[in-house]
Amino acid sequence: MQLTENHRRYWRKNLNIMAILLAIWFVVTFVVSYFARELSFNFFGWPFSFWMGAQGSLVVYCLIVWFYASYMDRLDIEHGFEEREE
Repeated sequence: MQLTENHRRYWRKNLNIMAILLAIWFVVTFVVSYFARELSFNFFGWPFSFWMGAQGSLVVYCLIVWFYASYMDRLDIEHGFEEREE
């Protein structure tokens, strides 16, 4: 199958958003936890490092999944690849 320019643009946008979201995932997972001891201030009554490890990272992961799904829905419609009911 020959890829059209529309397919290439679609795939390029998909790769760009995946790279950005993976960078956010990396920062939340490794960078914040690496510097957790230096993040010693209270956040909603708990130490921020504890909150980020126990709750914050999970919230960010859910937001990443939600954003990617909604972005891809819009991208599918923009490029004519949305699911069609038959």
